[in-house]
Amino acid sequence: MQTVVQPSHEAVEVAHKTSEKNKFGDETIEVDSITTRDGDTVRKLQPRHVALIGIGGTIGTALFVAIGSALTAGGPASLLIAFIIWSSVIWGVNNAMSEMVTWLPINSGFIRLAGRFVDEALGVAAGWNFFVCEAALVAFEVTACCVIVRFWDVDGSIHKAVWIAIILALYSLLNLITVEYYGESEFWFAIGKVLLITALICMTFVLMVGGNPKGDAFGFRYWKNPGAFAEYIEKGSMGRFLGFFQCLVTASFVIAGPDYLSMAAGEAINPRKTMPEAYRVVFARLVAFFVLGSLAVGIIVPYNDPSLLKAIGDGKPGAAKSPYVIALTRLEVPVLPHIINAAVLLSAFSAGNSYVFCASRTLYGLSLEGKAPRIFTKCSKRGVPYNSVIMVLAIGLLAFLSVSKNANIVLTWFVSIVTSSQLINFAIMTFTYLRFYKAMEVQGISRSELPYRSRFNPYTAYYSLTAITLMIFLQGYSVFIKGQWDVSNFLFAYFMVGVTPAIYLVWKLVKRTKWLALRDVDLFTGKKEIDEDELMWKELEAAGKLHQGKARKGWSQIRKFLF
Repeated sequence: MQTVVQPSHEAVEVAHKTSEKNKFGDETIEVDSITTRDGDTVRKLQPRHVALIGIGGTIGTALFVAIGSALTAGGPASLLIAFIIWSSVIWGVNNAMSEMVTWLPINSGFIRLAGRFVDEALGVAAGWNFFVCEAALVAFEVTACCVIVRFWDVDGSIHKAVWIAIILALYSLLNLITVEYYGESEFWFAIGKVLLITALICMTFVLMVGGNPKGDAFGFRYWKNPGAFAEYIEKGSMGRFLGFFQCLVTASFVIAGPDYLSMAAGEAINPRKTMPEAYRVVFARLVAFFVLGSLAVGIIVPYNDPSLLKAIGDGKPGAAKSPYVIALTRLEVPVLPHIINAAVLLSAFSAGNSYVFCASRTLYGLSLEGKAPRIFTKCSKRGVPYNSVIMVLAIGLLAFLSVSKNANIVLTWFVSIVTSSQLINFAIMTFTYLRFYKAMEVQGISRSELPYRSRFNPYTAYYSLTAITLMIFLQGYSVFIKGQWDVSNFLFAYFMVGVTPAIYLVWKLVKRTKWLALRDVDLFTGKKEIDEDELMWKELEAAGKLHQGKARKGWSQIRKFLF
């Protein structure tokens, strides 16, 4: 009898073995498939799927459109510096998660690890906080898709409710049938995003050296006039500092990735090989997509551009307020604005697709451990936790609020809640890692036993935890400036900052959970099954059954670098 790696804790006996063609990345091999009985998720996400899940969940409308608002607040230099700094913060989170997740690649990632390494109550608080964050993002992206479509349907001939229904129906199709549908669709969506941001960065270079209908080689003109730093709210040096900090707040909303990768660990094929490969390239993506993207935006349009300021002020739909579209329009480049809007629509749809996956797996993981109703543990024969998916899609119906309210107001509601929730997630991840690190020391486990080791740990974890904690309390700073107080802005900015600790305290008091001593931290339950799975793949590789031709191997290396 063969055992299967359970996403929860122990292994189950496999009812039968089947021989099938199993595609492992670019490799096609004949193996005994690892299957599960009804009620379990299954490992069907291939390396190419997992490698791009971080992109699918991170790159949405914000990187192409909302980044323009940050540019007007802080200017090009502030925007670039802020994105570099916050990329380094997320790099520290990535380092922390990569070690924990490759040690124990289980479903619901950091949420269940927080319960095992720190306190059961913290795992509950983390789970519900992440669920609220991801479910709100589903509604956010559905609403955003409707706004983007208005770029073409200016007179609103097709009702918003129709677009919302279509988008939710497509999410149902991609997430309810089998996890492979989600993985495959997200793979291609993410490739589209990679191509889009790469094309926009390359286009920026071409335009700045004079490759435009006007022949205007503007270079870094806008860094000199109107300047590299903008004033925000206040005048002088304080205004420039506030402009920089507003860019940093925007970066904290836009940049993510490690959380989405951790959620896929429980359904990844050969996770000990797949997950390290995915985590290794995250930092390269951060540099390529976020840092270069923020640089490009600051090059092609000035922070005081009248068209940009008016588009943001009027709440224009879709790519109409994208710095790229505004620059192309000013330089009289035809057609491309429509192509960019289509690509932004794809990005928003793809991001929402990732959020449905992550939110449903979070609810599934909570239910497995008795922290949510047991009905959400039910899985189809194909390993899809269908009740959890349906619940997430039901929350996505909140997008219908935009039918009766201004869509931009609804988007602001969701963004404010998501920003604080996401920061709390990252703080919990890094704190959990520090407990994991210390528990290994106390229990006499050498770091050489880790399947994957990141450089500079635990120092990068301390750095990231400090920066994230400060941002949690400062991200709503604007309401505390004289004359800027707004009750709704305050509540949305700090709602989850109050709710998450409340969930922790209530669960701790009701269940009487204990803060685990380092010597009592459970580092091994479920690890044996993962080790056996890893050994099976190593034996297959040693036997030459994972052999690739030179041409395909070369392409595989290129693909891993790019994606």
